[in-house]
Amino acid sequence: QVRLVESGGGLVQAGGSLRLSCAASGSIFSINAMGWYRQAPGKQRELVATITNGGSTNYADSVKGRFTISRDNAKNTVYLQMNLLKPEDTAVYYCNADIQRRSWLAPAEYWGQGTQVTVSS
Repeated sequence: QVRLVESGGGLVQAGGSLRLSCAASGSIFSINAMGWYRQAPGKQRELVATITNGGSTNYADSVKGRFTISRDNAKNTVYLQMNLLKPEDTAVYYCNADIQRRSWLAPAEYWGQGTQVTVSS
């Protein structure tokens, strides 16, 4: 089995920073893209940022210049550094990864359980 475990969420004042981590573990042959999504109450889940195994990144317009995604391939871990946080960043943040469990298997998409980020005004 494969697990994605997030950490680093919490409560922070507007203008503050948080760093989220997500570690993949279990039966893993390779990891392709990894990313972060978020879901605010009453809203659909939305893309925050993604990163390929080669390091190419993509960001939602709403977080460009404030958030930075990175990964440590040796640790199967992806990070999200969030600076200049705003109340509208409040959401449950989910880790996502495209993981190939065996060389002969097609990659599959996996999700973490989510971590709450709350930004107070």
